Amino acid sequence: MTEYIAGIPVPGSRLVAEATELVRDTAPPLLFHHSRRVYLFGMLHGRRRGLDPDPELLYVGALFHDLGLTDSYRTTHQRFEVDGADEARRFLIAHGIDAAAAQRVWTAVALHTTPGIPEHMESEIALVHAGVTTDVLGIGYHDLAPADIEAVVAAHPRPDFKRQILAAFAHGFDDRPDTTFGTVNADVLAHLRPGFVRTDFVDLVEAGPWPE
Repeated sequence: MTEYIAGIPVPGSRLVAEATELVRDTAPPLLFHHSRRVYLFGMLHGRRRGLDPDPELLYVGALFHDLGLTDSYRTTHQRFEVDGADEARRFLIAHGIDAAAAQRVWTAVALHTTPGIPEHMESEIALVHAGVTTDVLGIGYHDLAPADIEAVVAAHPRPDFKRQILAAFAHGFDDRPDTTFGTVNADVLAHLRPGFVRTDFVDLVEAGPWPE
């Protein structure tokens, strides 16, 4: 049975139900509710922009986008975005989704913290990013109807969200700080982890092996 929040359908398919169950079982409520809001805000932005994403693909991208922060799916050798992207692709292929569509969701998850690129790509990629930036940064907040925002937050509350999501990010990077190089994630550690020293791109260029 299809669920509606702020007029946005949450498909009642087996794929969506199993994605919901997986994330609800492995992620804390903070990340589960955030991920559902990402889907809903992404769909609301898509409706406003005249985009027509595949709701199931957008849903899996949104639900899995922070899975790399969880103890069950995190690694220590790559960016957390790639952890979630890898699991989203595996999940979709295991459910019979074709490789090209699964790769599109992989890209949506992998690029969700990267500014300036996702909005120029396929709808699912653009709208996962739009949902994330609205929920975390408030980008596009004023483009959405207040009643729609109220309905989304009523369904998926965000108590103390700003502080808690930053803490969740920092926890997710603590044992792999080098993976934050060149990303917004380095800002989190710089603010919340005293003693963290960013890798500097200019230092890397100047220290490289080229003789000139």
